[in-house]
Amino acid sequence: MNATDLLTNTLSADANTRQDATQKLENAARDNYPEYMLMLSSVLLEENNPIHVRNAAGLALKNALSARDSARQTDYSNRWLALNNDTKTKIKQDALLTLGSASQKAGNFASQVVAAIAAVELPQNHWSELIELLLGFVNNQQNTNLKIATLQTIGFICETIKPEILSLRSNEILTAVIHGARKEEPSSDVQLAAIHALYNSLEFVRENFEREGERNYIMQVVCEATQNPAVAVQVGAFECLVRIMGLYYDKMALYMEQALFGLTVVGMKHSDERVALQAVEFWSTVCEEEAQDYGETPETESKHFAKIALPEIVPVLLLLLTKQEEDADDDEWNVSMAAGTCLALLAGAVQDAIVPAVIPFIEAHIKAEDWHQREAAVMTFGSILEGPDPSVLTPLVNQALPLLIDMMTDPNPHVKDTTAWTLGRICDLLISCIKPDVHLHPLISALVNGLQDSPRVVANCCWALMNLADQLGVFYEDDPDARQAPGPLSPYYEGVVQALLRVTESAGNEANYRTAAYEAITSYLTQATADAIPVVQNTVVTILQRMEQLLSMQNQILGVDDRNNWNELQSNFCSVVICVIRKLNDGIQPLADRVMTLILQLIQAAGKTSTVLEDAFLVVGSLASALEANFAPYIQAFLPFLYPALKAHEDTQLCTVAVGIIGDISRALGEQSAQYANPFMTVLFENLQSEVLNRNVKISILSCFGDIALAVGPEFEPYLDTTMNVLRQAGAVEPNPLDYDLVDYVGQLREGILEAYTGIVTGLKKTEKGTVNDTTVTLLLPHSPHILELIQRCLSDEERTDSLMRLSYGLLGDLADSFPNGQIKNLLLNNWVAAELRTKNRMPPETKKTMRWAREMVKKATQ
Repeated sequence: MNATDLLTNTLSADANTRQDATQKLENAARDNYPEYMLMLSSVLLEENNPIHVRNAAGLALKNALSARDSARQTDYSNRWLALNNDTKTKIKQDALLTLGSASQKAGNFASQVVAAIAAVELPQNHWSELIELLLGFVNNQQNTNLKIATLQTIGFICETIKPEILSLRSNEILTAVIHGARKEEPSSDVQLAAIHALYNSLEFVRENFEREGERNYIMQVVCEATQNPAVAVQVGAFECLVRIMGLYYDKMALYMEQALFGLTVVGMKHSDERVALQAVEFWSTVCEEEAQDYGETPETESKHFAKIALPEIVPVLLLLLTKQEEDADDDEWNVSMAAGTCLALLAGAVQDAIVPAVIPFIEAHIKAEDWHQREAAVMTFGSILEGPDPSVLTPLVNQALPLLIDMMTDPNPHVKDTTAWTLGRICDLLISCIKPDVHLHPLISALVNGLQDSPRVVANCCWALMNLADQLGVFYEDDPDARQAPGPLSPYYEGVVQALLRVTESAGNEANYRTAAYEAITSYLTQATADAIPVVQNTVVTILQRMEQLLSMQNQILGVDDRNNWNELQSNFCSVVICVIRKLNDGIQPLADRVMTLILQLIQAAGKTSTVLEDAFLVVGSLASALEANFAPYIQAFLPFLYPALKAHEDTQLCTVAVGIIGDISRALGEQSAQYANPFMTVLFENLQSEVLNRNVKISILSCFGDIALAVGPEFEPYLDTTMNVLRQAGAVEPNPLDYDLVDYVGQLREGILEAYTGIVTGLKKTEKGTVNDTTVTLLLPHSPHILELIQRCLSDEERTDSLMRLSYGLLGDLADSFPNGQIKNLLLNNWVAAELRTKNRMPPETKKTMRWAREMVKKATQ
């Protein structure tokens, strides 16, 4: 069968024909890669071939050169680079010739192939003449198709290749692209391809943007393109403006004044939604740049574009909010959704100024006959609740609450949905407005009634109920006695939790409403006051029954959807069980056998589904923490499941959770865990040597050494030297100040090392009588200089965090406390120790307290 027939068959409606052809092509690629690539490129070039076959050839070429997976991409790149030069040259020439094809579609396929080859070759300094060739093609006045396909190629190259590789050619690329985008260009297709290419090149033309003359010209061309007769070009031009605002905000004042205010306000009113969406997105980007967080210094100095434009943009956004579609799809982004998002961002940027700008609209429309206006008024109110000062919003919320609660019975589902969301926002952001004796009963009644509504309304009612429990709970956080007394939610606990449990009986999860109900249940159980504990106990029994039932249905699972539903439910169950264990603490003991039996069955049933395994392991960890020594009977049954998870190096999340469980078990069993220390330490040392394991898991392992040492005390001696060597090596890592990710990582790494040292020092010094154990503590003497060296490095680091300082001071105090008889007196008399312990730097009270304690310990150890 020839290449054309094979490629035709890959597009066949018959699955068997399609599969057979695909398999044959894969075999050809594997058995004779050079011939395969040459065959595809000749099919792509041949003008007489049907367009769908040329498309299939272009796609196959591109897919043989580029892959999403980085390991596979490396293989593909090496395979291409290993071809002999004649073969590569022929394939490149075919693709370049096809750019000028009489068929514009064929040129488009070829542009993807050229870009895919460029992505492999340019980073290796190969094909250096490519950009020159492409620029020549763009200036070819005769062949419009060639110009379009070349500009598409440049766009694809700019999108896929790192800016620094192209920055040397940025002037020429920009000249070619801007030339194609000018209003004088006769072909709108050329203009569109040029505008898209410009969009992709904006990041690496930074130097050009620094030069005023060039910047002015780029902005002129883009602004003119927003007025192009072709709507697609207008959309592309507004997309460019959005990206320019995000990249070059600080250079925009002049253009905002002269053109962009007017262009974008008119653009938001455009009859074509695609243009309006981009114009709204422009103002969302402005607001994101100008958003103010209380007490934080903004990254860029605000030019207050949003505040200046407020009278112009607010009326347009409010108008767009009334353009909702009756049957809009949840996943479909439309102008009214975009306007709502923009309004919320605007509230964050201009803060109090948004309130007087929107209140007349809300008052005029919240009781309107037309549901579009009612819903827009409620959406406006919900959108401005974050940003303005709560004292400005409180009187408005007090006035609006009774009306909003009533609107939960609105005949229109969209209005109900937005009202439930707005009530949820009030519960989340302005809980102090909800007066228990006035609002709580009607509010909870309205939200519980809403749980029988459409999936979206249910999801928002669950979210509102969850926020209500969480935020009222925060009120009592600092007062331990309040947890014992009945709270404002006490009379409603049983009714609300029962109603939420009824929601979770559903087989489906449209709009995520079932998951939202489980999350709300978790909040209610977590925040339960003492009088509501029976509700907590009854709920966990219900959940365990559901778990048993679901496990018994394991064999009835058919297909991927069933499996996903099963996994999701088991994760929901685990979340509820974890929160109950944390709530009841050792009060979970009567149910512990049942919980552990079910969790072990779940781990077996989950196979390699890591999300379910993680959740199941987290249940085990919380059970160990709650039961402490009483967890011992379950360990032997659990360990065979723990070790494979610890060895799943490719699965970062699961491995992190498994390492955490070792810490939980060690802390729970204390000295009893000594019998497991050897296998635990062995597997942890192996993991540290793994090339595959994510570096953040290795940080967890270091702090886990501290948990084990603290638990087993003097029994840690066999592992001490190896552990200390590992910690010393890790402590020597220095960050490159320009690499922010590395600075963060080194900060976290040092916290992990300090936690490990703290566990080891504290574990070795303790005895049953609470005095210092002289025998084991002397083992620390040779390691003390290294420990102090790290503490000094952490405390002198300008980027240090509060937690790093607290750990450093704590460890310094622990170390001094271990040697009260002056064994490390000379080390502690170093000038830096006294200087750090007398620092006048501002720090949180907890850190200051730790520092003072460390000062006392050092004083005793140096007398």
